[in-house]
Amino acid sequence: MFRSRRSGLVRRLWRARVARRSGVDGEGEDESSGSGSEVGGSSSCQASDSDPARPCGGGKPEDDPELKSVTFSVLKRLKERQLELLVQAVESRGGLESGCVHFPRPDVRIGRRTVAPHVLTCLLWRWADVQQPHQLKTLMCCQSYGQQDPDSGPTVCCNPYHYTRLCGPESPPPPYSRYPLDRLRRLSPEESVSSSTETGASPSLYPPPPSTSDLSDLPGQTRKRSHWCSIAYWEHRTRVGRLFAVYDASVNIFHELPHGDGFCLGLLSSSESHAENVVRTRKKIGYGLTLSKEPDGVWAYNRSAHAIFVNSPTLDIPNSRTLIVRKIPPGFSIKIFDYGRSEMLQRTSNSDLLDGPYDPNSVRISFAKGWGPSYSRQFITSCPCWVEVLLNINR
Repeated sequence: MFRSRRSGLVRRLWRARVARRSGVDGEGEDESSGSGSEVGGSSSCQASDSDPARPCGGGKPEDDPELKSVTFSVLKRLKERQLELLVQAVESRGGLESGCVHFPRPDVRIGRRTVAPHVLTCLLWRWADVQQPHQLKTLMCCQSYGQQDPDSGPTVCCNPYHYTRLCGPESPPPPYSRYPLDRLRRLSPEESVSSSTETGASPSLYPPPPSTSDLSDLPGQTRKRSHWCSIAYWEHRTRVGRLFAVYDASVNIFHELPHGDGFCLGLLSSSESHAENVVRTRKKIGYGLTLSKEPDGVWAYNRSAHAIFVNSPTLDIPNSRTLIVRKIPPGFSIKIFDYGRSEMLQRTSNSDLLDGPYDPNSVRISFAKGWGPSYSRQFITSCPCWVEVLLNINR
């Protein structure tokens, strides 16, 4: 019997759903003594029980007749163009930009529970354990981003790659995880500048690119917008390439991304780039991450298939020598810099606790490899591939 194109698209989507399996994926943990849990000053988000970057095509999926019936019923309400957008997003795993896919807003019933349509699509193609809308964050690429009341419209965007999982709140690490800064020898002012990345202080090894915000005061100059951050890429201790100034509200940092724009690390190389561990880690960067400047702060969305690790002044414990490194699983987001918290911390900070130069507006992100007390790498300069985000605040 002849089958329509729409039916074929629906079947392709059903085959591409994520597989449900037990256990937490451990990719990117890197010799953690706590297997990614909050141990020794390192903390992680609650990871999904399925790899968000791996569809079920690699093995026989769980065939839930009721879920299949509901899914087919929902998908058959979509027009062919909407199905094509959904297939493009799912099969490229978010690598290709795709538009919004609008579903009618009423919730869908699966057994005894009801789920919102966008939660259903995220459950099918991203995270098999997602349950509630509050676990999701809308990305800036979605038309519904920034709406004051996103639940008021007749439809909701159900493109699963227009959403990210939120990292949950973390409790302070136990006392034994205090970072051993006290055992580090005191350095002379000349030495401390070159080693600030090793002592846990956010480094400021070079001046940021000159801001263009003051050019409007000069005669004959047209006003230009200023960058909101600059990004430096490092391999171990070696800076690779120039500082990348960011002017748009969001930027992709990636090694390989189909039709992607932003900061492509794959185009950069140095003497360190041929080292075996750097080559392996570069391959794991993949789609990388997206940084976005939002009203409440700066957010990082992990688009790669491996975890990223973040240290930020606004994620650390105030007035403490404790170094907090947050592990962000694939598909998750975290606010890596909180403007309000930063302002409060700078008013109440204790300078006696600082070791060497300190930049309160610098965030460090390592790809696939963690560092700190829980890992074999004590310092970020031991990580094969990492970036430093220099925020242009009051500079």
